[in-house]
Amino acid sequence: MSVHDEKDTRAIARTPEFEELRSRVAADIKRLKIPGVALGVWSGGREEIAVFGRTSVENPLPVTPDTLFQIGSITKTMTTTALLRLVEMGRLDLDAPIRGLLSGFSMADPDVAARLTTRHLLTHTGGWAGDYFNDFGNGDDALARMVESIGHLPQVTALGAYFSYNNAGFNIASRVLEVLYGKPYEDAMRELIFEPLGLSMSFFYPSDILITHRFVAGHQKWGATVKVARPWAIGRAGNGVGGAVLSIRDLLAYARFHLRSGMNDKGERVMGAATVESMRTPSFDAGARGWVGLSWFIKNIGGLAAVGHGGATKGQESYLCLVPEKDFAVALLTNSGSGGIITDKLRGWALDIWFGAKASEPVPVPASDADIAERIGFYDQPLSAYRLERWHGGLRVQNEPRGGFPKPDTPPGPPDPPSRAALLAGDRLLLLDEPSKGSIGEFIRDSEGRIVFLRLGGRIHKKLS
Repeated sequence: MSVHDEKDTRAIARTPEFEELRSRVAADIKRLKIPGVALGVWSGGREEIAVFGRTSVENPLPVTPDTLFQIGSITKTMTTTALLRLVEMGRLDLDAPIRGLLSGFSMADPDVAARLTTRHLLTHTGGWAGDYFNDFGNGDDALARMVESIGHLPQVTALGAYFSYNNAGFNIASRVLEVLYGKPYEDAMRELIFEPLGLSMSFFYPSDILITHRFVAGHQKWGATVKVARPWAIGRAGNGVGGAVLSIRDLLAYARFHLRSGMNDKGERVMGAATVESMRTPSFDAGARGWVGLSWFIKNIGGLAAVGHGGATKGQESYLCLVPEKDFAVALLTNSGSGGIITDKLRGWALDIWFGAKASEPVPVPASDADIAERIGFYDQPLSAYRLERWHGGLRVQNEPRGGFPKPDTPPGPPDPPSRAALLAGDRLLLLDEPSKGSIGEFIRDSEGRIVFLRLGGRIHKKLS
């Protein structure tokens, strides 16, 4: 059963839970001046969808349940799903070295090049500077050229030592997919995922089919002004990292496939249940994000295992959360960089409204002057950096965007306003102000007890001063 927004003449009464979630989302859309949003929930065998606003401030069309959004890094879970189909076919061993799969494969650290496996890629444990994006054109060689370029990225931590979100790892994983399947990445995804799951409104740029349908433009806020964010596409080489373009209906169908452990909406088995469930089995400690399985993140919220992944492209933010034991999914697609403020809240809102499940609130601990002095400094990684400063007896965090997305020479967007921060037990840091309110980072020390890294936003940043 499906329920659509109030403009759809087929709509039937919403559940009270969905109406509550819709109201919370609507209030933040208005407050944050987000042009367009699609919200979807699957619960109790029922699909409910609400849509808001317009596709673009420059060429506005109403958002509908079939409007296409970039889902960003939720794509990584699709890439992983396709790779596991190859595992079932006997074409891929997740623990086999990449060097044996990709001819001429190399990395800056020869030891990493020799030992790196697909499992390292899918769990973000490669250890090199992973926020690297580039555009190698729209030819079938784009991904191969990207992987060759990744081979020059510096190694930051030892292979397999830490979780640090690594976009470039999924460029390599995508290349593994297309080489082993014998077709370009986009064709492999269509045949392995989109067609078997019945995802008829799911595409990758540069396919021009997507521009024959209604699609959103991304937006950024410069002061109080909302502007269209350009360029629109992230580049073909990044498709397996974050390039899928879906409607909210298709995203919910994809969610149901995972909730049903490999069954599509027709009741056909596409993948083995154990294979799909292995993706959401915790395999590596991801710090504030909980655990990472095979691309999915898993966190216990009030006794429920919430499985999810977010996505961000240039001016578009998204989130998908599954609760398999409840046959429940919630998804949000937005066409604004400010949409991340809502996607960060979505899981907590939904689990509270439907199940009364709440995450424990982090409790700041007293910070001495020595505690603060030890942590102030500059923490760096290629796409962004953070400066921790002393502020009114405590700490303040200022992000310093570097640009580099979707190409290395792309200038940075507007920096977020500074956020007050508090220390938590366990060498952790809590941000207190929007747009990063509630974000938790971890300080990582060397064998002598000195702080050498700050993991914030899921990424390890090296302490330079």
